Amino acid sequence: MDIRRIDSPRGHSRVLLVVALLFLVLIGGRTAASYVIEYQWWQEMGQVSTWFNMLLYGTLPVAAASLLAAVLFWLAHMRGVKFSGSGRASGWSLLGALVLGFLVASALIESWTVVRFFGGRGVSGGDAWRDPVFGHALSFYFFDLPFYAMLLRVVLTLALLSGLIFWVTTRAYQLRGNIAQWQRQGEVSIAELGLSGGLEAHFFRGAAALFLLVLAAQCYLDRFDMLLNEHVFLVGVDYVNETVGLPLIWLAVAACVLAAVLVAMGRWKFVLIVPAAFALQSLIPKMVNSLYVRPNEISIQRPYIQRHIQATRAAYGLDHDVKEIEFPATMEARIDTSKHKALLDNVRLWDWRAFHDTVTQIQALRPYYVFADSDVDRYTINGQLRQVLLTPRELDIRQLPDARTRWINPHFIYTHGYGIVMAEASRITPDGLPSLLIKDAPAKVEVPGLQITRPELYYGEVNHEPIFVGTGQAEFNYPSGSENVHSKYDGQGGFPVASLPMRLAAAVAEGDWNILLTNLLSGDSRMMIRRKVVERVGALAGFITWDPDPYLVLTKEGRLVWMLDGYTTSTQHPYSRTIDLKGLGSFNYVRNSVKATIDAYDGKVNLYIFAPDDPIIRAYARLFPALLKPAEAMPADLREHARYPEVIFRAQAEIYRTFHMRDPEAFYNKEDLWDIAKNISGQAGKPEMLTPTYVVATLPDADKPEFLLMLPFTPRNKDNLIGMMVARCDGPNLGQIVFLQLSKQALIFGPMQIEARINQDQMISKDLSLWNQQGSQVLRGQMLVLPIENTILYVEPLYIQASEARMPQLKKVAIAMGNTLIYTDTYEEGIAQLGGMRQATPAVKTAAIPGQPPAAAPAPSAESEKRLEALRGRFQRYRDLMAQGKWAEAGRELEAIGSEINRK
Repeated sequence: MDIRRIDSPRGHSRVLLVVALLFLVLIGGRTAASYVIEYQWWQEMGQVSTWFNMLLYGTLPVAAASLLAAVLFWLAHMRGVKFSGSGRASGWSLLGALVLGFLVASALIESWTVVRFFGGRGVSGGDAWRDPVFGHALSFYFFDLPFYAMLLRVVLTLALLSGLIFWVTTRAYQLRGNIAQWQRQGEVSIAELGLSGGLEAHFFRGAAALFLLVLAAQCYLDRFDMLLNEHVFLVGVDYVNETVGLPLIWLAVAACVLAAVLVAMGRWKFVLIVPAAFALQSLIPKMVNSLYVRPNEISIQRPYIQRHIQATRAAYGLDHDVKEIEFPATMEARIDTSKHKALLDNVRLWDWRAFHDTVTQIQALRPYYVFADSDVDRYTINGQLRQVLLTPRELDIRQLPDARTRWINPHFIYTHGYGIVMAEASRITPDGLPSLLIKDAPAKVEVPGLQITRPELYYGEVNHEPIFVGTGQAEFNYPSGSENVHSKYDGQGGFPVASLPMRLAAAVAEGDWNILLTNLLSGDSRMMIRRKVVERVGALAGFITWDPDPYLVLTKEGRLVWMLDGYTTSTQHPYSRTIDLKGLGSFNYVRNSVKATIDAYDGKVNLYIFAPDDPIIRAYARLFPALLKPAEAMPADLREHARYPEVIFRAQAEIYRTFHMRDPEAFYNKEDLWDIAKNISGQAGKPEMLTPTYVVATLPDADKPEFLLMLPFTPRNKDNLIGMMVARCDGPNLGQIVFLQLSKQALIFGPMQIEARINQDQMISKDLSLWNQQGSQVLRGQMLVLPIENTILYVEPLYIQASEARMPQLKKVAIAMGNTLIYTDTYEEGIAQLGGMRQATPAVKTAAIPGQPPAAAPAPSAESEKRLEALRGRFQRYRDLMAQGKWAEAGRELEAIGSEINRK
């Protein structure tokens, strides 16, 4: 070898070229292999056409914009060279224009904005609501306006850069032509270094005029941005915007158009009318607001506040399929427990956190099994609707550090979880543990009507990948004593990977050459990827925001199927208040538009539209016709387990606690703000905001139990109960919201007030102090707040667990209703005592001794009842007068109460 050839500049260039080619082959090979695997995965999903559409939608808008920008930039450069009168364009100018065009298009073009615009053409969903200022439907603000705004930004940028390229090219070539003359003269002409060269060209004036015209169009679109203006007490167009702001925008539009015409004629000084118009647009509204509006704000802004209230309720789905019911609850009431047996038998005694910790201790079987989450659901058991807690037993390979070091274990042997644990939410064993309906491995079903035929969990919440099934290696199924039971996959999940090209593609894509070298793969072998259900549906339909908490359903055929809620959101709903919610981000419009099902064995995914009136999901359904199915196509046994999701329920509750006030004056003054009720839970014993709770209960005036999602409210900075929000989940009522509004004149205890009574009870406090010693801890479950007849029933379970082992056991149950507090060993004893009590007076408190029913109080006479009702009325008037500051009248009312009490 001639070493001099390698050391020469040409030799160095060849080495660099070889290295660059190897690098490109490596990167290109990895990309090509990834596309091969992607194609196989989308083919497994049966959605290859959807994948091609996504690729097309994601690249075509940027490619088209890049080509357009490159042509404009190249023309600007060529015109600049021609105008300079010296030299000719470089061969690299076209390449530079292409690169710059791509960079600009990538920065400005939002592909999905373009796609939604064309997908939303003619979409009718959302037409029922139109903004009161311009009269446009929601589709205009969701699809058209973002596209027009983006289009203007593109044109504005292209006009600005084209003019700049023309001027830079012109001046560069002019100055290059003068260099030789300066060298001959031996001096540089300062006058020729000025910036004016090229400004007089028709091309530059045309670019500047186009810029001003686009600026005028942008001002025109700014009118619609006013619908999202945030004021102190409302969102959208207010009085100043409508009467002053809109006319001033038209003034700015006129100024920009006039300036464009004059600039095209070469009269540059008239450009100054544009900043003058913008200055007026900024100053005059502030003056009008300070001098005229603020002194009479509520009377002037009333109709605009009304628009804000109506629009916000509509944006969060609080204007349709919603019932607001006056619930005349009283503190003291007598209930017939036999009449409400369906409700009382389904009261959830197991807080999901305590259930999760207990099941982890008694059903994990091996250290590598985990219970990632526990969910509440309902099943028909022995002909009755029962509330259950269900948690899947998944396999976490991270708990087997030694096994992970052996490549074969995570890829071929430890491939899946096994089975579920199900318990009835209201049943407790004598030892204070959950009463399990499905348990152990192999799965044991303890009740008729339920079966589990496919307990293996290849897809779930805790999974590693990739794995290979249908291989020459038996898979671990579940432990049995000192031995392990193995199985072989016989489903349709995954995609074939047996051929040499597929093994090579998988090895390159995963960066793992063991896939190519192993001899365990056979003709039936399949490769599974995207086994986490949230990631799986996210890859399939990334344009939908997916709930981070899927839940598992046991079908009537005995298969395990995951269900997951999907949401469409927007920040463009006019007049609507924006909130920020964990898991969804910021939005001012939301719909539970899609529900997904994922088979835990095969990984098959189906997406069903559950909000057909949502314009966003209607647009996506047009763009991806093979992907989304109507809700009616969901199998009946899965439809029975569809439910109202907590995420959207929390968003609606956050809005309703303010927007339940429909009177603009009350809304303006924030007269009746509500808070989400709090209670004491967990070990810390600190007040925590109640989370939405799934219950099987009966709505007032209904006699059939159903699966509900509930959340109580209290007045701002107060603890008494003021209302309850209930979402129905069953059958045709799915999605209906019911608001139980309590009387503002009657005091109904809230959860924190019941908690205070529990803490103050001598017997309970003594037990709590004792159990929190001697190496144990007390856990307080979330308090259930249940409407029943014309009162409210409160149930709080109390658990005890050892400090060193998290296995809570139900120890006591506290039941409260009005001034009655029952504290028993078991829930059944408490309900028996509640049913055996007569109506109590406000001064009576029942602190029951565990296992011993209280003595029945004598029934009050009709005269006593009448006097008691009169006293209650006078006492309520006394409280109202005190709250109003009418001390003298309140004193007279108090004297009347005393006289009535002393009367024999």
